[in-house]
Amino acid sequence: MTKYRRGVFTKAIMDDLQKIFGSVCTDFEAELVEFDGEDDHVHLLVNYPPKVAISKLVNSLKGVSSLLIRKKKYSSFKKKLWGGALWSPSYFAGSCGGAPIEIIRQYIEQQQTPH
Repeated sequence: MTKYRRGVFTKAIMDDLQKIFGSVCTDFEAELVEFDGEDDHVHLLVNYPPKVAISKLVNSLKGVSSLLIRKKKYSSFKKKLWGGALWSPSYFAGSCGGAPIEIIRQYIEQQQTPH
């Protein structure tokens, strides 16, 4: 979720985020199974090995994406951020080991992705 739930994500930014998140997941020997979101938050479905601490993975996803998206210097991006922070310090991580992967994938796909 973006800091203060500011709507900062466009289609172009979402496309970049998907690539960045995929790369970070690869670095952690994880797989970005599904990605989507809306203009102020994202959903990731990640398959990661038990040796990876979810807090370290999330911190890396947020830190790397914030750094790389800022380097792109999107015109409307900086104006919408207060104090320069992109992400909220919080996150939600849930286990879906018992749920069918298709149900989780459908939920993520049904987000109102920016156009």
